Amino acid sequence: MISELKAVDWRDAWRAQLEAGLARTPLQPRGGDLWLPGLALVCLIVGLSLYLACGYHAGFIRLNDIAATYPSWVWQCLTVLGDERTAFALTLFFSLSYPRVFWTLIVAALIAIAYSRGFKELFDAMRPPAVLPAESFHLLGPGHERHSFPSGHSVTAAVFFGVLIYHSRWIELRVLWLLLAILVGLSRVAVGVHWPVDVAFGLMGGSLAAWLGGWLSARWPGPAANVALHLSFVLIAAALALTLLFDDAGYHEAAWMMRLIGLAALAVASWQYVARPLRRVGKGDQP
Repeated sequence: MISELKAVDWRDAWRAQLEAGLARTPLQPRGGDLWLPGLALVCLIVGLSLYLACGYHAGFIRLNDIAATYPSWVWQCLTVLGDERTAFALTLFFSLSYPRVFWTLIVAALIAIAYSRGFKELFDAMRPPAVLPAESFHLLGPGHERHSFPSGHSVTAAVFFGVLIYHSRWIELRVLWLLLAILVGLSRVAVGVHWPVDVAFGLMGGSLAAWLGGWLSARWPGPAANVALHLSFVLIAAALALTLLFDDAGYHEAAWMMRLIGLAALAVASWQYVARPLRRVGKGDQP
């Protein structure tokens, strides 16, 4: 086994796979980029309308009550898709096959982190568990109390699915990614830790970050083919995927899904980055 590992020129093998992956995704998107500013505008209108009409807490009780008519595990599984660790773990499914999409996500994520963390610290708004009596709404999972605006999970979902919208060729896939982003946002109201205004502005900021990340990565494509930089972010994603096996973030009914995503992501990454180059060398193929 050790001799086989030494026989592989790992850098050349990874570089060859990166170059093949880059060829699969054109630099210029095929219409998906036009969806993201539109989504951001709709979310801005919704968020401002709620706030101006009924205040910051507008719509929470009503939406939270409606959501309670559905199984709690559904909302918990949706909400963990907005966990940054889950999003990074999911990138391992396509990081090597579509490195341009992976690079776009990294750039967009950096923009989104600045937006989300910056506004959370600036406003430090109180969440529903800190404002409303416990018996007046439905709380699923941990009852966070501070840094409500904007919803970080909504930002993460809009970034992840927004980048997929940006690069997707088929309208059907774009609609699917759009619906998932919205559902993840709504799940934050359903689990009782964010106001609808938080969700609207979270989706707005995330979709704009995805659009800007796509624009910047298309004009700065070199890092997508940089083996060392690529592997650095892959190792971060793998470490975050590993945490999904042990920490469900308090959403116990979604623990099975988080473990499944973590295990599957690590397995796919192991196959793509280790087993595939070894298999090719074993067959006598060039990397």
